[in-house]
Amino acid sequence: MSENTTRIAVLVGSLRAGSINRELAEVAAATAPESVQVEIVEGLAAVPFYNEDLDVEPLDPAVADLRAAIDAADAVLIVTPEYNGTMPAVVKNAIDWASRPYGAGALKGKPVAAIGASLGRYAGKWSQDDARKSLGVAGGRVVESVEVGIATSELGERTVSQVPEIVEQVRGAVADLTSAVGVAA
Repeated sequence: MSENTTRIAVLVGSLRAGSINRELAEVAAATAPESVQVEIVEGLAAVPFYNEDLDVEPLDPAVADLRAAIDAADAVLIVTPEYNGTMPAVVKNAIDWASRPYGAGALKGKPVAAIGASLGRYAGKWSQDDARKSLGVAGGRVVESVEVGIATSELGERTVSQVPEIVEQVRGAVADLTSAVGVAA
């Protein structure tokens, strides 16, 4: 990897093995330009719920890995389903851990964005809006131009990678997020 490579850490909000959101993240990684490394952060299921009493050295290994992955990235992409009208707890928990220590967390000043897929007719808009709000409060620079919402009912029997329009939307999201790296806040 060259020093000119842009690194994007991807947090997937669905823990399900056959998740369409996981497919979106994999499409982002597979279609990224050569100069962009998109890495899906694994192990979110092992991250304990945020508790200030646990936020001491030595950190839980899953927390240390999460913070290190985000810290090493130039930007962060959340790929989230919508559960009961908002983002899943695993996404909020990852944001909470990455926002600490207060004022100096791994998200501070990084370009961040949220995309996703959901069963609902609004294609996960509420979960993405809530993720953007939380990411901004946590210190990230929300890239507002990144908006990809997939209504999973429209896929039918196709996978995400079999729908050229979706692949193009995801590729565009990665491009917009990459363009925000290095841009002053």
